[in-house]
Amino acid sequence: MTVLRNPRLLTREALAGLVVALALIPEAISFSIIAGVDPAVGLFSSAVMAMSIAFLGGRPAMITAATGAIALVIAPIMREYGFEYFIATVLLGGILQVVLGLLGVAKLMRFIPRSVMVGFVNALAILIFMAQIPQLVGVPWLVYPLVAVGLVILVLMPRITKVVPAPLFAIILITGVVLAFGWSVPNVGDQGELPTSLPALFFPDVPFNLETLSIIGPTAIAMALVGLMESLMTAKLVDDITDTHSDKTRESWAQGVANVLSGLFGGMGGCAMIGQTMINVKASGARSRISTFLAGAFLLVLIVALGGIVGLIPMAALVAVMIMVSVGTFDWHSIKPSTLKRLPISETLVMVVTVTVVVITHNLAIGVIVGVIAAMVAFARRVAHFANVSREVKESDGGVAAHYTVEGELFFASSNDLTTLFEYTEDPDHVVIDLSGSHIWDASTVAALDAIETKYERLGKRVELHGLNASSVRMRERMTGQLGGEG
Repeated sequence: MTVLRNPRLLTREALAGLVVALALIPEAISFSIIAGVDPAVGLFSSAVMAMSIAFLGGRPAMITAATGAIALVIAPIMREYGFEYFIATVLLGGILQVVLGLLGVAKLMRFIPRSVMVGFVNALAILIFMAQIPQLVGVPWLVYPLVAVGLVILVLMPRITKVVPAPLFAIILITGVVLAFGWSVPNVGDQGELPTSLPALFFPDVPFNLETLSIIGPTAIAMALVGLMESLMTAKLVDDITDTHSDKTRESWAQGVANVLSGLFGGMGGCAMIGQTMINVKASGARSRISTFLAGAFLLVLIVALGGIVGLIPMAALVAVMIMVSVGTFDWHSIKPSTLKRLPISETLVMVVTVTVVVITHNLAIGVIVGVIAAMVAFARRVAHFANVSREVKESDGGVAAHYTVEGELFFASSNDLTTLFEYTEDPDHVVIDLSGSHIWDASTVAALDAIETKYERLGKRVELHGLNASSVRMRERMTGQLGGEG
C-alpha cells in the first residue's frame, strides 16, 4: 500500500484517526444513553466496528461506529426486554445485512435521485448542528469564547498548514488553555463514565424459538435496513468527495459482519457515521483504510488506558469541530437562488420534503424513503404527459381512414388516459394507429390498447396497429386478451 511507504501520508492517516477517535467518544456515550445502555456498550461497539470495517468494507476512509439512528431503532427492545434480547437483536440485524448484501441490495442505490441525495446531505448537516445546541445552552459563559476560538482555528489553520489536522490542533490547544487556567467548563468526562477494561466475548442468553424471533425480528429488520441505507448513502457521498469508486455490495455485507462482531463483544451495533466520516475525509484529508482502523484502535486506547486524560477534553473543542463539519457537509450550492431558478420546481420540492422529514423525525432512513416516494410521484406526474396522440383523416387503400400517431412512453401513468384520446363515433370505418414512436412498458398499456380495439369493434370499425417495436410486440402478444374486460 502506498500510504505505508510514504511517511507523510501515513502521518496524515494516523492523525486523522486520532481526531476521529476523540470525536467518537462523546457521541458514542450519547448514543448509548439514547439506547438505554451503559456508555461502555457504545464505546466498545464503535471501536470494534471501526476496526473491522477497515478490513472488510468497500469504502476506504469511511467511519462506521455506533449511531443515533440505530440507537433509536433498537432502544425499545432494551427498554421492554433487557440487555440479552438487545444484543440478540443486534446479532440478527447484522446477519440480515449480510444476507441483503449478498442478494445485491446495494444495486437499489441507483433508484435514489440526486434531489433526495442532496436533501439527505443537507438534513444531515442540520442534524449535526442541532446535536451541538444542548452543549451551548445553560453552560458557563467561557464555553462561548472557547467555541469561537476553535472555529477560528478550524477556518484559518488549513490556509496556513495542513501538516497537523486543524481539528486535532484545536482540541489540543483548547484543552491546554482550559487546564492551564483551571477553568471549570463541561468536558468529556461529564458525558458518562469511561470503561477501564477491554471488551469480552458475549453471547446472549435467550431461547432459540419463534417467540424470541417474533420479539427481535421486526426490530432487527428495521435496524438492518436503516443501517444499510445510511451506510450506502454515506459511501456515495464519499465517492463524490474523493472522486473514487467504492464497492457498495462489499460494503453492504461488511456492515453486517461488523454488526455481528459488535454484538459478540456486547456492543450496540451501528452503521456509517457521516459526521465522523467528514472529519476523516474532508477536515483531515484521510483517504485509506488505515485512518479507519486507527480510529478504532485509538478509541480503545483512549477510553481504556487514557480515560482520565480524555475525560478532561472540553466539550467546547468538540462542539467547534462538529459545527465546522455541519457547515462543510451542507450543500450550499443547492440553495443558491441561481441554482433554484434552473432546477425544476419538483426537484426542489423533493429536496425540501427529504430535509423536512429527516429533521422532524431525526431519522435519515425515513426521510430518504419519503423523499424517494415524493420523487417517484413527481416523475410519474411528469411522464404522464409524455404520451401525445395526433389524429388525421385521409385516403387509405381506396377509402377514408383515421390515422392516429401515438408518441411517448406508455405505462400506467400515461396510458390510463389513452382510451379517452380517440374519437370512436366520429372516425370512419377504418382506423390506423401508428405506435412506432412509442414503447409499451406494462400491462396497463396492453389493457388500454385492448379496450381501444374493443370499442371500435363494437361500432363495427376495423383497427390496425402499426409500428410496435419487438419488445412491445412480445409483451402485447403475451398479455393481450388475458387482462379481463375493456376497462
